[in-house]
Amino acid sequence: MLWKLNSRTINLLRACHLTRNSCRGTVLPMVALLPILAVPLSWGQEAEPAAGAPHPLYLRLRLDNPVKAKNLKPGDVLPGKLGLDVYSGNQQIFAAGSPVQLTVDQLATRRRVPNDHWPWVIKFFTPRHEKYPVFKSATVVAPDGSRSALPVETISIGERVEVGPKRKQNQKEPQSPAAAPRRKLGPTVVLAAERGPANGVPELATRGNSSAVTLPPGTPARVVLLGGVSAGKSRAGEAFSARLIEPIRVNSEVVIPEGAVFHGRVAKSSPPKMLSRPGSLFLSFTSVEIPGKAQPLRVEAVVTQIQRDDHSHTTLDPEGDMHGGNPGKAWLLANIGVTAGFAKVADDGAQLLIEAVVSTATDASTAGTGKIVAACVSGVFLLTRHGRDVVLPRYDEMEIMLSRSATLPAGH
Repeated sequence: MLWKLNSRTINLLRACHLTRNSCRGTVLPMVALLPILAVPLSWGQEAEPAAGAPHPLYLRLRLDNPVKAKNLKPGDVLPGKLGLDVYSGNQQIFAAGSPVQLTVDQLATRRRVPNDHWPWVIKFFTPRHEKYPVFKSATVVAPDGSRSALPVETISIGERVEVGPKRKQNQKEPQSPAAAPRRKLGPTVVLAAERGPANGVPELATRGNSSAVTLPPGTPARVVLLGGVSAGKSRAGEAFSARLIEPIRVNSEVVIPEGAVFHGRVAKSSPPKMLSRPGSLFLSFTSVEIPGKAQPLRVEAVVTQIQRDDHSHTTLDPEGDMHGGNPGKAWLLANIGVTAGFAKVADDGAQLLIEAVVSTATDASTAGTGKIVAACVSGVFLLTRHGRDVVLPRYDEMEIMLSRSATLPAGH
């Protein structure tokens, strides 16, 4: 865990260093308070690869059987299949549907990834860390029977869903299952694999640099976030990046290879509000850095599909605006249960306080006042509850679409 000291702590430590004798009694208490005075780095600021270093390959596979990460043991074998093609630049390394075997090496502990499942009251009592399986390698079986073992790092494991745009009320035409707002992907493991030489793998057809190429509006691109964003913490104008995991093609020719980095800004961000109103988030992609090219390509793109864990209530509208979704029954019951506890404490506390101040007061005479105080406390607590957040952790997969055409000039 990385820590960042605030300015007040740094100034005090500097002053103690300059006046060592006068601050001798202050240094030890300060050292004891460092975990409190230190500010943890934001969850969206994970370490990025060094400049010029290649990003790891992105692997998403669907397990043959549902599993719970905490129940796995070293030596367990998890069979599955790749959920999408795996690319490295202009080369297709593995095809979707290729069998994969994962062998659990050990169970490790890491900080729990932020989510929008429960209100803060439940999160307060939830363990801050979780167990997850560590795999030494993922063995991918090619159609010819050859096996490739890739060193991998576990990103996530669990049930996943694809969230598409909700159909507007005035749209009455039938909707295909593939275009449904929520489509279950089943038990899914997301891995980051080391990028090695792809010897013997032919390159895909690539466009030449002699003529300009136009990407028409509606061109899709599948990307993964390189840092976390959320409606509650991200602000309008904040920059973010995402990496392309599938090449973009025009007329069956690759024009933007895998590994290109899209840059964008948070166009709109509304944190969760009182009265259980959910937060909302709108991401706008503005440019893309293409490997080997000096100048980025200006684009305009919005989110058209996101992948979430099965417990998330996040929704997406046709314009690309993400919303936290309705609280749900479990969320409401949790808040009601906590409200009842606060009401009981307020009722008993008010009666005890009145009886301690007024010597002639009895339980019967203070019961009405206690109930009024309890009703006020519970009402204020319920009215000030915030709705669900929109939380997109690092490596969350999404599909974006160009809203305007973009032209790659000749020689680009």
